[in-house]
Parts: sequence; structure tokens; C-alpha cells
Amino acid sequence: MNTIKQRLLTNWHLMRIFRLTMGIWLLVMGIQARDWMVGAFSVFFLYQAITNTGCCGDQGCYAPRKKAGKQLSEAEIPVEYEEVK
Repeated sequence: MNTIKQRLLTNWHLMRIFRLTMGIWLLVMGIQARDWMVGAFSVFFLYQAITNTGCCGDQGCYAPRKKAGKQLSEAEIPVEYEEVK
């Protein structure tokens, strides 16, 4: 229970506040217009704001750091060619 409380109450940044605002705004607009599609779309934004996830999920766009050992760059990677007859 403590982790859920921490996730809800910490790490609020501009994008998370924007998602929450968009979700609430779309929910109100969907209720006023009696449009269930807009209301369902608002659930998407509200879910992202509450769980602090993005479209890709938690760390979906994460790029790993380079390891301590030497890594080959794209230009240094050997290319294998196969002859087609």
C-alpha cells in the first residue's frame, strides 16, 4: 500500500499535471456532450496521470548507458555480404 501512495503523491512534473488536466477536461466535455467516446478517451489520460506512465509505458523510451568496456560504433561493426546468383 505504501508504494501506491508514494506513486500517487510523488514525482509530479509538468507533463503529468498536463495529462491530469486534459483527462479531467475531456471527462467533463464528454459528460456535457453525452459523448461516451470522449469520456473513454479521457480515461486514457487520467490513467497516464495517476500511474505516471506515458504512451510507451514505464521507461518505454529508455536508452541503456554504454558499458565500461569498449563498444564498437556503427561504422566499426563488420558487415557480412552474401553473393546472390
